[in-house]
Amino acid sequence: MIRKTLLHAILVAMLVFAVAGCGGSKESENPTTGEQVKETFSWSCSGQYRPFNYYDEGNNLTGFDVEIGKALAEKMGLEPTPVTAPWDSLINGLQAKRYDAILGSMTITEDRKQQVDFSDPYYVSGGQLFVYKESGIKSVADLKKDTKIGVLTTSTYDEEARKYSQNIINYSSDETALRDLDAGRLQAVITDRFVGKLAIDETGLKNIEMVGDLLFVEEIGIAFRQEDDTLREKVNNALKEIKQDGTYLEISKKYFDQDISK
Repeated sequence: MIRKTLLHAILVAMLVFAVAGCGGSKESENPTTGEQVKETFSWSCSGQYRPFNYYDEGNNLTGFDVEIGKALAEKMGLEPTPVTAPWDSLINGLQAKRYDAILGSMTITEDRKQQVDFSDPYYVSGGQLFVYKESGIKSVADLKKDTKIGVLTTSTYDEEARKYSQNIINYSSDETALRDLDAGRLQAVITDRFVGKLAIDETGLKNIEMVGDLLFVEEIGIAFRQEDDTLREKVNNALKEIKQDGTYLEISKKYFDQDISK
């Protein structure tokens, strides 16, 4: 009888611990201090893509992407942890589990879907042609096979530029390409319309002009490891919430004076 009672007590205790372990607690205990430590939502970006993700004068990582990430983390009850890495290493870093997601203005493409899964789009933008004012280029029709075009490496802009020219110069950041364009070292740059426009309006690049309409429209998503369906769904739900409660619009208007979700 005693054995049965003891066995029953052990089974009950095991059940209690099992249920507690399945509760999805967002806090864990620091084994050293005993304090409750909040779980994190970590994401990566290049940190070189103003106004979406960049370092300000105080060396703080900021921008539209960063603020959206923080808002999503808050909705999920997690501590936001943004980090930076070179653009062309972001997917490898995600697959190596260095962070939970890529929230860094990554276009949703079929090729990338072979490596990662994407959230619902969190903004819509497009590729735009920017030219050196003295280049004589007035539209994409003026681009030749030897036109020197600068683009971000392994980007949708790189793919687009190769439709018009064989003289493509790859850069690790759009900002560097735009500075070279302003200095006359390039004849054109293809990049995001908001990125190029900000360079013209706010960063003192006076020798650049935007020409023509958007070359293409692209949807931007948050990338996850393909096995992380639960986190992806949580982020999608949080994204819906910040759109519904006005948080998204507030952040969007802060950087672009408009809603860029559509």
